[in-house]
Amino acid sequence: MTLNLYIARRFLGTVGKVFLVFFAILMLIDMIEQLRRFSDAGIGLTGAAELSLLSVPETLYRILPLIMVMGAIANFLGLARSSELVVVRAAGRSGLHFLMTPLLVSVALGLLAVAFFNPLVAATSKAYDDRRSELSHGGRSVLSVADTGLWLRQGSEDGQTVIQAARSNLDGTELFGVTFIGFDLNGTPGTRIEAETARLVEGAWELTGTKTWDLTLPNPELLAVVDPGPIALPSDLTPERIRDSFGTPSAIAFWDLPGYIADLERAGFSAQSYRLWYQMELALPLLMAAMVLVAAGFTMRHVRFGGTGRMVLFALLAGFGFYFLRNFAQALGDSGQIPVLLAAWSPPVAAVMLSLGLLLHLEDG
Repeated sequence: MTLNLYIARRFLGTVGKVFLVFFAILMLIDMIEQLRRFSDAGIGLTGAAELSLLSVPETLYRILPLIMVMGAIANFLGLARSSELVVVRAAGRSGLHFLMTPLLVSVALGLLAVAFFNPLVAATSKAYDDRRSELSHGGRSVLSVADTGLWLRQGSEDGQTVIQAARSNLDGTELFGVTFIGFDLNGTPGTRIEAETARLVEGAWELTGTKTWDLTLPNPELLAVVDPGPIALPSDLTPERIRDSFGTPSAIAFWDLPGYIADLERAGFSAQSYRLWYQMELALPLLMAAMVLVAAGFTMRHVRFGGTGRMVLFALLAGFGFYFLRNFAQALGDSGQIPVLLAAWSPPVAAVMLSLGLLLHLEDG
């Protein structure tokens, strides 16, 4: 038990140091980028640091598997150089038995990352987007999906229009059961239009089956106008703006993903990328354990055997290779070329199997 606690403490310390090194490097690079990007807004070092603290967690979260493999390599090299691995083996504990503690720690770190670090990253990413929009004087996202349906926002010289629809097609350019509420420059509602369908064409919404109310009248219902259509309602929206407003799945906290996926599908959108991201988050603890096995397969050997630098290089190449394979599988899963479960789970499972095969060959072969 004492040995297991020592190994766990040593492993956590090494991975923590690698994490802090990457955090410091990314903070420095991101601060320089923020100063360059928002130089016109007059932000200083303090403002750049605040923006970087909101932006860097997302990058750190994405490279957690790489941090894990580098921390594991450094840990095993340190144990080998101090001959602690030789002592452990001499005490009768095999290499595979020794690996159980780092593996359990890596799985625990993966679970903590998904349960706590992921929601934190989602919150900081949203705060960073809001802050960036304020500094660049750009509008926020025009699209929102909730359990009440799809919500859009468009603007014009006369004011803003809020659009609510029960459902839509896959790209949000055709809406069904839709309501348009127009606001003037003072934020006062002026018109309300309900339509059976609304199709986005160049520069306008084409509405059919409409009923229009003038909300500035004392009794809007009395003078409501019914028109089978089609009628055109000017719009500054484009299919590209609607598509870009979806953002990325990483901006949604892990615990909120199932509900968000249900809302997307209820509104008529494809939730393929969000389903894939959810499965990849579930597979993250397994991937973290796989990275430890990759590092162990190449570096858990005595330094007197020679070729340490070459083994470290092989371990890094293998770790980066599996990380690239994961991203490649994600791209295939997003496009629908392979099933979601295969895209999310095959890279970590393949990494575990290949690394275990190498370890069994080295330990017992």
